[in-house]
Amino acid sequence: MSESCHVLLLTGSPGAGKTTVIRRVADCLRSRRIAGFYTQEIREHGVRLGFQLTTFDGQEKTMAHADFAKAFRVGRYGVDVALIEDLACASLTLDGEVELYLVDEIGKMECLSPKFIAAMRTLLNTDKAVVATVAEKGAGFITEVKRRRDVEVWRVTAANRGALPARIIARLGMEM
Repeated sequence: MSESCHVLLLTGSPGAGKTTVIRRVADCLRSRRIAGFYTQEIREHGVRLGFQLTTFDGQEKTMAHADFAKAFRVGRYGVDVALIEDLACASLTLDGEVELYLVDEIGKMECLSPKFIAAMRTLLNTDKAVVATVAEKGAGFITEVKRRRDVEVWRVTAANRGALPARIIARLGMEM
């Protein structure tokens, strides 16, 4: 990516496939040094109960769950902000060996953590390549990151999600 625009943000409606795109980019670039994390729904009998956070170095824990009695809540989910600060922030630590940071997502749950926001600001203020999903709606840091001059924002839809991983990799100037 060019130095003037080293951050690619993927946004779209819930269920559009943003996480799927991030995971496919990671799969295509598995021979490269990647850092960051992705989130996945926890479902039981077709009902979403929460979200799992998985780092690209293989750590995974439950980030939010309907059964969590936590002080921080987003909708019906209790959010483990300490876990976000431990796993997500550690996966965003600057490392000269990392070629690409993949972040899924910059959303309401993650933004409950001031340490996550600080880690993202630090990362965004470097020249490191970053591809991140970002909530379609939201205030504060969500709006701030979308308004940065050094970002491109692409919309993910059911129609384009299959082609996006190859487009992203081409935009990054990386080979699969």
